[in-house]
Amino acid sequence: MARSGGPTIDEVAAAAGVSRATVSRVMNGRASVARDIAERVRVAARDLRYQPSRVARSLSLGRTNSVALVVPDLANPMFQQILRGTMAAAAPHDYRVLVADTAENTADEAEVALEARQRCDALVLAAPRTSEDELLELLPRLEPVVVVNRLVPGLTVPTVRVDYAAGVRSMVDHLVALGHRELAYVAGPRSSASNGLRARALDDARERHPGLRVTTVPCGPTVDAGYRAADAVLATGATGVVAFNDLVAFGLLARLNEAGVAVPGDISIGGFDDIELARYATPSLTTAAVPQADLGRRAWELLHARVLGTERTRLGAEGIAVHVTPGLVVRGSTGPVPPARRLGVTSADLAGRAHARDDTVRARWRPVDDDWVLGVGDDRPLGRYSRGEDMPGVHSPRPFLHPVHSAQGVAMTTKSPLDHRHHYGVSMAVADVDGTSYWGGRTYVRDQGPTLLANHGRQEAGRTEVSDDGATLTQQLRWLDERGGVQLTEERRLTAVVLPEVDAWALGWHGTLHAGDADVEIGSPATNGRPGAGYGGWFWRLPSGDEAYALSPDRGGDVHGSRTRWVAVVRRSGAAWTTLVLAQPSGEPDAWFARVGDYVGLGPAIAWDAVRTVPSGSSLEVDVVAAVVDRRLDIAGAGDVADLAVGRVGAAQQS
Repeated sequence: MARSGGPTIDEVAAAAGVSRATVSRVMNGRASVARDIAERVRVAARDLRYQPSRVARSLSLGRTNSVALVVPDLANPMFQQILRGTMAAAAPHDYRVLVADTAENTADEAEVALEARQRCDALVLAAPRTSEDELLELLPRLEPVVVVNRLVPGLTVPTVRVDYAAGVRSMVDHLVALGHRELAYVAGPRSSASNGLRARALDDARERHPGLRVTTVPCGPTVDAGYRAADAVLATGATGVVAFNDLVAFGLLARLNEAGVAVPGDISIGGFDDIELARYATPSLTTAAVPQADLGRRAWELLHARVLGTERTRLGAEGIAVHVTPGLVVRGSTGPVPPARRLGVTSADLAGRAHARDDTVRARWRPVDDDWVLGVGDDRPLGRYSRGEDMPGVHSPRPFLHPVHSAQGVAMTTKSPLDHRHHYGVSMAVADVDGTSYWGGRTYVRDQGPTLLANHGRQEAGRTEVSDDGATLTQQLRWLDERGGVQLTEERRLTAVVLPEVDAWALGWHGTLHAGDADVEIGSPATNGRPGAGYGGWFWRLPSGDEAYALSPDRGGDVHGSRTRWVAVVRRSGAAWTTLVLAQPSGEPDAWFARVGDYVGLGPAIAWDAVRTVPSGSSLEVDVVAAVVDRRLDIAGAGDVADLAVGRVGAAQQS
C-alpha cells in the first residue's frame, strides 16, 4: 500500500541517528540538545522536507504559537497598519496573528476579547472602548495582554500609547499660526479614550491661545460620519477644523466639495493618523502622522517579553509603557484664514451697507433683448454684456461689458468717452494681431506715430450659453481681420459670484484663443517702437471719479508695467468709495497697463515689450478675476479680496 502524507518524525529520527524524542525537542526549539546533534536533526529534516504538525506541537508545548489582535474597526486603515506591524514583528518568532473586529460595539468587546484569548497564547487589545471599571476586571483574565492606546491606572499591563495631546497641540498651533481663531473639533466616539485625550488637549489650547474659540461637533470615526457632520461644521462659523481622524476628514472634504465650499480657501481641514490615502485626497490632507505599523511592532515586542516573562529585564522597570509622538505633516488642506473673515469688520468708507454672508444670494446671467444681463434677483443689476455689433467699424466691434455697477449701484465702467471713443467698458481689445487692430482708433506706426489705418477687425460672437445655475456665460467667437478672414477663434467664459461678506461681487473672465493653420503674432504700440505703451489685451475702462489711485502688493501709486499677481484702483465718486481689484490667478503674470491720471483704465498686457506668438494649432489663455468692492481698501485688504475672489470664482466654475 502506498504511503499517504509527507515524511514522519520517525524517518527524520532514523536519518539523523537519534531518538524520536530528540527530534521533537529540536523541532520545538528546546535548548537541552547538544549543538552538533541539533544541527544533524535539522539537516535531516531539511533533506526530507519534514514539516512538524502545528497541532501536535501545540499539544506538546502547551501553546499555539499564535496571538490575537482585537480592534474596534478593521475597516479603519489605522488598525490595518497596526495589524500589519504586529504580523511582521511576530513572524520571525514563528508566531501567527489572528484578528477579531468588535465593529465599534462596546457591549461585545469583553466577550470577543475573552474568546480570542482562549484560542491563542496572548492578546493585543487595540484602542478598547470598554469603560475603565470594566477593563480593570477584564484585563487580568486576558493575561498575557498588551493594550494599545489606552492607559488603565492601577494595573501593570504593558501599553503602547500615542501622545494624542501632542498631536492635537501641533495641529492647533499650525492653524493658529495661519490666523485661525475659530475652530471646530469634529469629535470621535464618546466611548473612545483617545477622543477624551484630544478634547482635553483642546481645552489646554484655549488657555495657551487667548481668544481661541473651539466648538465641538459630535461625529464618529468613519467617512460617512464626517460626511454627515459637514453641515453642522459649517454652521459653527469655524474657519479651521480639527477632525478626530483622517477618515472623518475625508467625509468632510467630500461633502464640502459637493456644497461648493473651497478647502482651504473657505475653511481649513486637519486630520489625525496620516493613513496611506491622506496624501492622495483632494486637496491632500494636513494631518498628525502616527507611525501606525510601528505601534503594532512595539506591541508585539512588549507581548513577546510578557509571554517569556522577561519584560522588566528587557525593557526596564519603566519600559512597560511605550509612548509614540505624532509628527505634523502639512499638505494642501490647510491655509491662511479666509480673507472674508479677516475683512469681516466693514470700514467707514463705504458706498453702502455691509452684508452678512448669505449663500442664497447669487449672481445670474439672463438674456434681455439680444444682450445678457448679470444681476442679483430682478432689482439689482450688476452688468450688461453686449455683442457690440452696432459699434462703428473704426472702433473694432467686439462684445463688451457696460454698464457695470458695484453691488450698491456705483458706476464702474464708461463707454466711448470723449478722450478715447474706442474704449468700451470691459472687453478684449488687442492693438495688433498680425497687423489688424482689435483696439480701435489709431494704430501706432514706427517713425510715424499714431495713424488712422483701414485695419480694424471685429470679434464676431457665436453660440452663447448660460450654465452653472446661471453664474457662467459661455460664448464662442471668431476674430476676423479687416478683410473678413479668420485670425483666431475663442472660447470665452464669464463667471460671476457675490461676495457679500466684503461688500463685493467678482467676475472671472477666461478666454482661450486658438490659432489656426498659421502662426499668429500679437504686438502692441510698445513692440512697434513706442516705449511704455504695451497696451492690448483684457481691458477695463472706469469713470474718472473725484479721486483715484492705484495699489499693488508691494507699492502704491504707479503700478504701470509691474508684473504682480494683482493690482487695484481705489476711486471716490462723491462720498462713495469703491475699489476694483484685478488678479491674474494662473501662470506667470503679464505686465499691467494702468492709467489713473488722464483717465482710469487698466488690464494685463499680452505684448508689453515683446511680440507674443501663438503657434499654429496652439492656444493663448487669458485669465483675469475682477472684484468690485463697495469700500476703500488698503494694500492688505486688496490682497485679501484678491484671494477671496479667485477662490470663490474657481469654486463656482468647478461646482
